[in-house]
Amino acid sequence: MKESYELLGLSETASTEEIEARYRELKAKYNEEKWQDGEAGSYAARMLGKLDAAYEDIMDERRERGEKTSESGTSAFDDVASAIRSGDLSRAQQLLDAFNERNAEWHYLQSVVFYKKNWMNESKKQLEIAMQMDGANEKYRTAYEKLRARAEYTQQTGGAKNTDPDISSEDEQMGGNWCMNCVNMCTTFLCMNAICGFCCR
Repeated sequence: MKESYELLGLSETASTEEIEARYRELKAKYNEEKWQDGEAGSYAARMLGKLDAAYEDIMDERRERGEKTSESGTSAFDDVASAIRSGDLSRAQQLLDAFNERNAEWHYLQSVVFYKKNWMNESKKQLEIAMQMDGANEKYRTAYEKLRARAEYTQQTGGAKNTDPDISSEDEQMGGNWCMNCVNMCTTFLCMNAICGFCCR
C-alpha cells in the first residue's frame, strides 16, 4: 500500500480529496505524454496503468477500513450517523451502499436506517448479524433487546395501530409484567440509541 501512495507522490496521511486531486493531475499528464514518440510515450502508457491500479488500491483500502475522509474530516461511519440524525435516510443508505467491506458497525447502522423506516424485521436481522460479528459489543446487544421487546409488544397486542417507534398513549395497556410506561421507556431508549449512540462502543 505504501508503494501506491509513493506512486502518487503522497503520504498515507493524505486526505481523500488530496488523493483524488493528485490522481486527476497525473492522469491528465500521462494521457498527454502517451502520444509522444519512442520510450517517452511507452513510459507514460505504462504509468497510466500503474496509476489506475494504485488509486483503486488506495480507495478500496480506505473503504474497507471505513475511513474514507469527507470534506468535514469525519469518517464514513460518522457521515452515515450524521445523515440519519438529520433525517436524510436516502443519503445514509447511499453512504452505506458505498462500503465494500461490511463490518459489525456497518450492519448496526443499516439496522438503524431500517428502524427509522419502521422496517422492524429487517432491522432485527441486521442487528443479529452485527452481534454475530462482534458479540462483545454492548451497544448492539442493548439495541437488540429493546427492539425485541418492541416486537413482542406489537405481536401480543395484535399489531399496534400506531407503527411509529414512539407508541402513543392510545394503545391498549398490556397485562402481566408489562405496562405502557415500560414499553414507552424501551422504545424511547431505542430511539435515543438509534439517534445518539453511533459513537458508543
